[in-house]
Amino acid sequence: MATKRATINDVASLAGVSIATASKALNGRQDVRAATRERVLAAAAQLSFQPNALARGLLSGQTRTVGLLTSDSVGRFGIPVLLGAENAFGAGEMAVLLCDARGDAIREQHHLRALLSRRVDGLIVVGESTDPRPSVSKDLPVPVVYAYGPSDDPEDVSFVPDDVGAAAMAVNHLLALGRRRIAHVTGPTHYKAARDREEGARLALEAAGLPQAGQTLSGPWSQRWGRHAAEMLLMSEPEIDAVFCGSDQIAAGFVEAARERGRRVPDDIAVVGYDNWEVLSTETRPALTTVDMNLESLGRTAAQHLFAAIDGKATPGVHKMPCQLVIRDSTSPPGIS
Repeated sequence: MATKRATINDVASLAGVSIATASKALNGRQDVRAATRERVLAAAAQLSFQPNALARGLLSGQTRTVGLLTSDSVGRFGIPVLLGAENAFGAGEMAVLLCDARGDAIREQHHLRALLSRRVDGLIVVGESTDPRPSVSKDLPVPVVYAYGPSDDPEDVSFVPDDVGAAAMAVNHLLALGRRRIAHVTGPTHYKAARDREEGARLALEAAGLPQAGQTLSGPWSQRWGRHAAEMLLMSEPEIDAVFCGSDQIAAGFVEAARERGRRVPDDIAVVGYDNWEVLSTETRPALTTVDMNLESLGRTAAQHLFAAIDGKATPGVHKMPCQLVIRDSTSPPGIS
């Protein structure tokens, strides 16, 4: 015969408190005395009590459901953010509803209405780039956290990678290796990411009292552009001994063209990429030293702050998350760290 499952009534009775007090204690509410909370938790443990999700939702006014809305149709940056957020939600026993707006504002509004009809407790909106995006928070009755692409409203809660700091870190790595003629090749200047990475590189070189080798070269986020930029740089600035590239695609193209022109990487020219897109960064020969934006960690942090916002403890502003330099053979010959 199956054992009857313990209910919150059983917990309240064993702890000698009301059902409302037992519920507050089990949900971590602050308006319960510590001794009472300990008594309720001890009773719950003794009875092997597992709260029913629907009942808990009715008591707390929450559905334990959140929405993840992405605009990144390619998914290269959005997917790691979503994975990190989903892991945090799973640990918090939250159900997740995922919607892809594919960069379409009308589709995004449709998904927002659908998520609200499901009575989600909150939303994470994942951008397709680090460019600020229009806020949706004012029209919504639930908290919203923005990840990767920040809201254009400073009162919203946004989490973005620290591109300026990461670019400075990449250039400082090249400087620590003794490189002094450092060039910069990046993506289109209408992307905030490209402008921020250029700024970080400039600040690091200025702090070292060194000029940049040639002008910053800007073009598409592509290997073809990296090859073309390498050809231009090696003709106009033949003495360069390092290049910081704004993406792994650009860096992979640069390495390819440099090798075709008889330049050895890293012996003659050290190369640093950006994104740690492992399809390229680990397969390029030599493997690329690159900046990892820690996007899973960014997504996980955004989810944790959504939990706080749901509890009425929002943290407004644009929060810049640290990146990490992954050192591989394009700046250090095999066997040298």
